[in-house]
Amino acid sequence: MKIERIGLILYVKAYEKCIAFYAEVLNLSVLFQNEELTCFDFFGTYLMVEREDRFEYLEDDSSIKNYSCLRINVDDVKTVSEDLKKQGVQVDYQEHSWGKAAKFKDPEGNLIAFKDEESFAKQIEDYRK
Repeated sequence: MKIERIGLILYVKAYEKCIAFYAEVLNLSVLFQNEELTCFDFFGTYLMVEREDRFEYLEDDSSIKNYSCLRINVDDVKTVSEDLKKQGVQVDYQEHSWGKAAKFKDPEGNLIAFKDEESFAKQIEDYRK
């Protein structure tokens, strides 16, 4: 099997708000778009934001929880966190023994986190020793 491309799909109810969030707040470039979906360049892979149309998810059901997180590794989590806050995004900045993270949500409630690349790379290096 030869893998040509890897991507993620987010199904959302608040389609227009999510499109604006990913384009304007995270500054992702649009690869293509139509009335039902927008496909962004997601740092070397793709992120497809698609209008939710499955009946079982269209009803407002608070018992359905999303346990996934889009993780983006960056050089300076603190600066990125402060930039998001300036744009009105509520950010939970954290410093741990394993590194720094800034967690926030898109308009649909999907969790996104920036993580420091330095400590992530160190975890990989330490594991390989």
